[in-house]
Amino acid sequence: MTASCALFTDLYELTMAQGYYHYNMNTQVVFDMFFRRQPFGGGFSVFAGLGDVLAALEGFRFSGEDLAYLESLKTFRADFLKYLEGFRFSGDVYALEEGTPIFPQEPLLRIHGNLIETQLVEGMILNIINFQSLIATKTARVYLASGGGTIMEFGLRRAQGPDGAMSASRAAYIGGAASTSNTLAGRVYGIPVSGTMAHSWIMAFDSEEEAFDRYAQLYPDATAMLIDTYNTMRSGVPNAIKIGKKLKSLGKPTAVRLDSGDIQYLSGEVRKALDAAGLAEMKIAVSNELDEEIISHLVAAKSPIDLWGVGTRLVTGGKDSSFTGVYKLAAREKNGVFQPTMKVSDNPEKSTNPGIKQVYRFHDAKGSPLADLIAFEGEEFSCGQKVLFHHPFMDYRHFYLEVGGKVTPLLEKKMQGGKTASQRPSLADIRARALGCLGNLDPTYTRLLNPHVYKVSISEKLSKLKVAMIEEMLGK
Repeated sequence: MTASCALFTDLYELTMAQGYYHYNMNTQVVFDMFFRRQPFGGGFSVFAGLGDVLAALEGFRFSGEDLAYLESLKTFRADFLKYLEGFRFSGDVYALEEGTPIFPQEPLLRIHGNLIETQLVEGMILNIINFQSLIATKTARVYLASGGGTIMEFGLRRAQGPDGAMSASRAAYIGGAASTSNTLAGRVYGIPVSGTMAHSWIMAFDSEEEAFDRYAQLYPDATAMLIDTYNTMRSGVPNAIKIGKKLKSLGKPTAVRLDSGDIQYLSGEVRKALDAAGLAEMKIAVSNELDEEIISHLVAAKSPIDLWGVGTRLVTGGKDSSFTGVYKLAAREKNGVFQPTMKVSDNPEKSTNPGIKQVYRFHDAKGSPLADLIAFEGEEFSCGQKVLFHHPFMDYRHFYLEVGGKVTPLLEKKMQGGKTASQRPSLADIRARALGCLGNLDPTYTRLLNPHVYKVSISEKLSKLKVAMIEEMLGK
C-alpha cells in the first residue's frame, strides 16, 4: 500500500465526499494545514514530507480493486463510485520550501480545489507531513546537540513498519543525519549509506582479533571495529589497535565503535589508548539508545566522540511520538466569491484563522528571522514600515515591529491543476536548506533547555476579521 492509493484516507472523508457529491456541494474551497505546538518542548520544528506529498497527489486514484472494496461496504452509491472511477486530484498546492523552520499556527500548506478532492487527500497529507516533520525535527535537535557532528541514522529495525522506516530515513537526512543504515532508502532517496559489523560477526569467528582482521582484509577502506563484544578495554581495544596499525601502514582510515557501557568514561579511555598507540587519526563512533539529551551531556563533558549512531529514539520520535498537524477549512466559494470560514472553540488555541492567507517571515538587518506574521494573501510589507503584530488568540495583546530587513512570503505555488508546478529540489538540497536555516536562527530558539518562543502573530486585518466573525457566531 502506498500513499498514492486513494484508499489511504479515513472512512469519514469518503462518506463526507459522497454527501458533497449527492447534495451537489462540490464547490471550490481552500484548506490550511498547520500544527498546534512544538514537539519535544522545543523552540522550532523542521518542515518535511512535501516532496512525498506532491508525488502522492499526482498519483492519487482509485483502482478497480479499490472501488470493488468500497462497493462491498454497502455504504456508497453506484453514481458516486462511478465518479471515483475517474477521480484525479486537480487542485493547486501552496507550501513552504521543504526544510524550512516552522512554528505553530502558521499554514504550512494551502490546498485549493473542489471540496471533494481537498477532503479526500486530508489523511494522506497529514500522515506524511506530520511524521516526517516530527523525525526531521528530532534529528535536527540531535544534530545541534552534537555541535554539528556526523549523525548516522541506525533506525530501520526499530521503526514503525517498512514505510515508517523509509519515511524516517528520508526525514532524518533532511534534519541533519549524514547517512542511513537503510540500504533501500539509500537507493530510493540517494542518501549515503553506512554500517559495518554487528556483534554476531565477531562471535562467528574463533577470536575477536581474527574477526577484525578478516573484516579489514575484505573492506580495508571502511573498517569500523565493534570493540565491546567481550571486554572493551582488555580485549576490544588491544585487538583494534593491532588491526588499526596494519591498516594505517596501508594508508587506510579506521574507526572503532562503542555500543554499550559508560560511553563518557569508555570513549575517554579508548581515545587515550589509541593515541598512545600512535593511532590519533582513528575515529570513535558510539551508539546505544542515544538522543539529543544524552549527546548534549557527552559533548558538554568533552567526550572524544567523532561519529554518532542514533536509532530508536530518532526514528520513533522518542518521548514525543506525534506531530500536532491539523487540516482545516479556511475559505469556500459562494456565488463566485471566496468567503472566509473558521472553527470557533471554547479553547481559544483551537479556533482557526479565517480566509486565504500568506505567511510572512520578518528578518533583521543581518538576515536572521525575527518573527512570522500570518496575513491575508496580497497584504504587503516594506522596509521602514511599522507593522502591528496581534496575538493569534488574545486580541488585546499586540506589539509593533519596524521592518529593518527583508520580508519573505513563505507560501509558494508547488502544484497547479494537479501537476507539480516546478522542478523538485534534490534531497541533498533540502538538507542543505534545513541546516542553513537552522544556523541562521538565533541560538535562543534552538537550545534544548527552555528555548525562547518565536513570535507568530496575525495581521491587523486578519485580527479584525477574526474578532468580528467570533462575535457574530456567538451572537454578540
